[in-house]
Amino acid sequence: MNIDRTISIIILIFIVVGIIGIFYLWLNSNEVESYTEFYLLGQSGKASDYPTNLSVNQKASITVGIVNHEYSKTSYLLKITKNNEILKEENFTLENNQNKSIPFDFKAETGQYKIKFDLYKLPDTQNVYRSLFLLVNVN
Repeated sequence: MNIDRTISIIILIFIVVGIIGIFYLWLNSNEVESYTEFYLLGQSGKASDYPTNLSVNQKASITVGIVNHEYSKTSYLLKITKNNEILKEENFTLENNQNKSIPFDFKAETGQYKIKFDLYKLPDTQNVYRSLFLLVNVN
């Protein structure tokens, strides 16, 4: 009888420890990674067909996409540049899981250049939070 009682106590201890462990994991499971999606879409609205090979004065357009997964309302600054010249700058705020599509149109100039898309998470305007670029070759 003594062995049965000891085994029952051990099983009861394991059950209590298991229940405590489950509650601990459940209470601390809110720690998830926060991030912001930042992407470019080509003229067809897909992540392809980017306007990279153009003729002089040809008009091109792309869409910049941003989705907030920061688990809080977040303010951003989008800065689009070419050779350190600002082509477009836009401030906006997104709620958690809210997205924004920003159209960007440009006219091709002679040469090869890089168009940079820098996203800042405000109030920090010194450190780029996310960055993309598009290499354009114009004949």
